[in-house]
Amino acid sequence: MSIDTPPITPQQYEVLHGGGAEAAEIAKQRLSRRRFLRRSMLAVWGMSTTAAVAGALYMMYPNLAGQFGADITIGKTTDFKPALPKDFNLNQAGVFYHQEAKTYLVHLSSATPLLLSGTNLADQLTSESIVKDKDGSLWVALYQRCVHLGCTYAFRLDCQSFKCPCHGSHYNVDGEYLDGPAPRSADRFALSLSGGSVIVSTGTINNTVEHPDATTRLIAPPTVPCNA
Repeated sequence: MSIDTPPITPQQYEVLHGGGAEAAEIAKQRLSRRRFLRRSMLAVWGMSTTAAVAGALYMMYPNLAGQFGADITIGKTTDFKPALPKDFNLNQAGVFYHQEAKTYLVHLSSATPLLLSGTNLADQLTSESIVKDKDGSLWVALYQRCVHLGCTYAFRLDCQSFKCPCHGSHYNVDGEYLDGPAPRSADRFALSLSGGSVIVSTGTINNTVEHPDATTRLIAPPTVPCNA
């Protein structure tokens, strides 16, 4: 017997087939019960469908505001003291780590000696996602993930550069490749300066910066040795 035809007692059966006001009342009760059950099933189905659609939409279009994969404001420009490469000191001058953005924020002093000039310099800064501030200093947001096998590389004060502890990939302070097995220079995020804030676009990664040569290298390699 289906849920649309609720069971009745023998007495109700007799009354129903005998007709009369009592039969009409029983029939009305049975109809109300059928409507209730049907509407309950439709309500459950509707809620299940809504939850499934909502889950699918969240997977397709997650709300990433303020999370990795979105634009993250990591501080004010005044929070990040610029420095020459030889004077970099983690979280004090020149290089600052921000875990929420998985980023080494690099702020190079306007006095940093550069190996390129003119349009060659401007083109290379653009290709490496390096932002030139109005005071002449340079900003770049380096992705912490080594491009070799995905380890997290570290800033080495003794090396005046970045070094991966896993297999020795070595990057200059601007993320340019120095040596080791890395197939290219360090990946970096798009970065913008707005209203005195530093914004890292962690959903926009530049992973196309090749090994530098004499025509593309921006900064001279450090002169200090860097052991494993």
